[in-house]
Amino acid sequence: MKLLLVGSQGQVGQELSSSLKKLGNVISWSRHDIDLCNINDIIPKITALHPDAIINAAAYTAVDKAETEPELAYRINRDAPEQMALAAQKCGTTLIHISTDYVFDGLKGLPYKETDETNPGSVYGASKLAGEEAIQRVDGKYVILRTAWVHGAQGKGNFVKTILRLAKERALLTIVEDQVSTPTWAQDIANTITTVLPALDKNTYGVYHCTNSGVASWYDLAIAAVEEARHLGVPLKVKEIKPITTEEYPLPAKRPAYSAMSNVKLRNLIGTTLPYWRDSLRSMLTELYS
Repeated sequence: MKLLLVGSQGQVGQELSSSLKKLGNVISWSRHDIDLCNINDIIPKITALHPDAIINAAAYTAVDKAETEPELAYRINRDAPEQMALAAQKCGTTLIHISTDYVFDGLKGLPYKETDETNPGSVYGASKLAGEEAIQRVDGKYVILRTAWVHGAQGKGNFVKTILRLAKERALLTIVEDQVSTPTWAQDIANTITTVLPALDKNTYGVYHCTNSGVASWYDLAIAAVEEARHLGVPLKVKEIKPITTEEYPLPAKRPAYSAMSNVKLRNLIGTTLPYWRDSLRSMLTELYS
């Protein structure tokens, strides 16, 4: 297979660069290879390659900054995926696109199913939902994987890395405890995509939820990250992690209060459940500090 990976330098992209090699030849594009803001370049560049599948791991992910840069967020999260879907349709190939739990408002109080109503509360979430809808309107071969709270040893920053950096500098950390979802290891997402690709046919295209198992708050995740890092011998200064509310830590973009997602549909497709979030966190930190 000839596989085109877009967004190869992100957390998931770097994991995909490795895992997809099991399936064939991987052509990896970072922002240096294609500018997703130049919408008119996307279709001709992709169709010239004529890949057997396109995996889009690129996104505008600056949740708070998107509130003041909506045009840029929509250009990358809606317009670029739409062009990739059109290119996939022209090539007769499949597009796999990564989306987010932020398409939900978090008011359900139970894990979201793929069929539940979406209602994003932020520009970021709305732009990602618009990307999903644009791909679906093309009516080609596609899989949209919604994931959440991604962390990984590769890539630049994520919540876990930020917490552990601060834990080396400060004795006290204050972390929001009234936002709940599922921390998800980038490597588990990449491995899932690599498993899903060969299994796809006309009966299995659509939207899936792809997260680790279980639920946690940001506070739970911070506690777990510090405990696991200490177990690995990482020297930390932090002595107390104090839970606070969202109201006590206001940010420009609204976050869903409870955006855990049901993975039953994905489990039925691949025949297994992704690991428990803390087990994957432990594996990620072992890789990070090895």
